[in-house]
Amino acid sequence: MSPDSAKPHSVFNLVATVAAYLTLNSTLNLMNKWLLGIYGFSFPLLLTSCHMLFSFLILLPFMMREPFKSLHAATLQKQWKGIIGIGLFMAVNIAFNNLSLVQITLSLNQVIRSFIPVICCLLAIGIENKIPTGKEIGSLVILSLGVMIAVWEGSVNGSPHGIMLCIVGTVCNAAMMSTSGRILSEKLDVLRLAFYTAPVSCIALFPFCYFRESARFMTYSQGQSMIVTAIILVGSVNALSYNVVHYLMIQMTSAVTTTVLGEVKIVGLLVLSVLLLGKLCSKVSLCVYHSLHGTVVDCLTSSGGIPRLSEDLVLSLLL
Repeated sequence: MSPDSAKPHSVFNLVATVAAYLTLNSTLNLMNKWLLGIYGFSFPLLLTSCHMLFSFLILLPFMMREPFKSLHAATLQKQWKGIIGIGLFMAVNIAFNNLSLVQITLSLNQVIRSFIPVICCLLAIGIENKIPTGKEIGSLVILSLGVMIAVWEGSVNGSPHGIMLCIVGTVCNAAMMSTSGRILSEKLDVLRLAFYTAPVSCIALFPFCYFRESARFMTYSQGQSMIVTAIILVGSVNALSYNVVHYLMIQMTSAVTTTVLGEVKIVGLLVLSVLLLGKLCSKVSLCVYHSLHGTVVDCLTSSGGIPRLSEDLVLSLLL
């Protein structure tokens, strides 16, 4: 295969991965918000635990076969600290985010989480030894502020407790992504990383899930076990797909670049919220987001210590 034919193939893979990442990110947020906030399935810790357990069980048969089987001992011996850290950060991030969706609106949740790129960039200094330039930090701050304005509904509809949960989850999300970026740069594939971190998250969540939600869930599930099982199964498939694609995005680009691309999905959430959840967004919000087009391109293509995407590719994704 010639170099010219290999390049379009790699670009196609990256475009497909970005599209899958944005789609799965949006559907997972909307599904969790509908399930936890509208449908009345108020068991966020149980939902997160089911997602993680499902991921582990689905991947287990593949991990017990070659070429994965012979790699487990050496990988765990070398990278167990990072794997435990990612699993714990993931558990807190997902659980606290799901808990916050019970108490605050999806819009406010996205306002807070719009600052993930900035937090991730700062954490990458210590975790990945990547020093951003002043221009990069400035672009990320402008991007985050613009996205915050785009999704802002004009009032705070949620409890202080829910807001604090979302903030803690946001910081843990950034820490998880930066730690993942460091581990994935050391030749650990995305499937093994998802397999290793899932049981860590399950173990971390189990005591809280058991004492806070198990009794209520047993009462809730009586008489509607089939519906509950279907809801959890669909959400688990979405969560597993998203986690694998999420790690793949970090591996193909970087943790910070992935968070910037995550901001692009906000406009999709705005539109889908109107169509599916009956949430209103103003034309001003969409105009503000559109005005950030240049900033997004600048964040993703500027030079520095963080891997970037080509400008043509970024423009094709945003237009």
